[in-house]
Amino acid sequence: MEVTQTQAKPRRELPPLMTLSEAAATRLRSLYEGGQQGKLLRISVNTRGCSGMSYQMDWVDEAGPTDEKVSSQGLTLLVDRKATLFLIGSVMDYKEDKLTRGFTFENPNEKGRCGCGESFHV
Repeated sequence: MEVTQTQAKPRRELPPLMTLSEAAATRLRSLYEGGQQGKLLRISVNTRGCSGMSYQMDWVDEAGPTDEKVSSQGLTLLVDRKATLFLIGSVMDYKEDKLTRGFTFENPNEKGRCGCGESFHV
């Protein structure tokens, strides 16, 4: 009886949990150096809005036991472990126009957003 070995398929590399655009890194760097010096930005996903989920950002003094550390563009931010499956491959950006300014998320996991842009669903 001949025994053959089968080679396991190589695992596909996962995309980074989250990355920062240059604009987001510039803005976050200025916040870290300014009024939020010594703090870290923590990103989580909460149930809220008409589409079901929304991004939440909070300043914290240190990483919690369920936080994942993300390094991008030379900066560190935290992601709540419960939000990781919803955020894999996301790019955090910072946009300014005549009426609004703020951080935005380009999330490949989103299947849709509400009309006002406050919430999303996967």
